[in-house]
Amino acid sequence: MDGQISNIKKWNILYPVYMNSKKTIAEGRRISASKACDNPTCVEIGDCCNHLKIPFAIEIDKAYPRDFMQRGRVRVLLKKDDGTLYNPNISSKKQLMLRIAELVPRHPGRTKKQEPAASTSGAGPSKSGKGGKKKR
Repeated sequence: MDGQISNIKKWNILYPVYMNSKKTIAEGRRISASKACDNPTCVEIGDCCNHLKIPFAIEIDKAYPRDFMQRGRVRVLLKKDDGTLYNPNISSKKQLMLRIAELVPRHPGRTKKQEPAASTSGAGPSKSGKGGKKKR
């Protein structure tokens, strides 16, 4: 197992910012905004890699250099030691990012989160325009 952990340093790195449609290219997005998804997390990216049968390792303590408040990254291994692909449909890092961006919106945790937020958005106190400073 120690041999595999030292080998992780050579794996490809995916930061969630690479697939975030709310970020600009200058802020670190790597795929087009139309194909990207809203605020992906490391856990969602890891689950998508698991679904695609690609080995991955989540590093929660690491941060994105351009935005150090964004915590976490995912390391992925696209090719075996002999050079063959783990998933023949995904041959590059960019293809993997596009596939993950397609899968994240359908993630089970994401679909559950959106339902309660939509149902509570209707209630809220409304304030009238009156009640400002009175003139003397």
